[in-house]
Amino acid sequence: MKTNGKFACTGALAGLANGFFGAGGGLFLVPLLTRWAGLPQRKAFATSVAVILPLSLCSAALYYFQGALDFSGCWPYLLGGFLGGTLSGFVFQKIPLGFLRRAFGVLILYGGVRAVLAL
Repeated sequence: MKTNGKFACTGALAGLANGFFGAGGGLFLVPLLTRWAGLPQRKAFATSVAVILPLSLCSAALYYFQGALDFSGCWPYLLGGFLGGTLSGFVFQKIPLGFLRRAFGVLILYGGVRAVLAL
């Protein structure tokens, strides 16, 4: 039961990030799932991907009902995201874990620097 509480709290933080920023739930999920909930790194990456879809659908529905979603503008991104997600799903197990960790860290750092410099 204690682990389920950690998972639920981790999901809530990811949902908040996704709702507030339109994305970014995975940035919370991977570190929290590995360090706090004890999942292995690859399982945390895969779980993060699986959780993002329902979180994004929930946020998108709320934005849609508030009139803030432009369906016509999202199709190219959906197509590109589908292709990128499919490709990465096939090569995920072949990429060394150390590279995944460093790439994830660089992505977080890049996003943080961009957010700070945009202020």
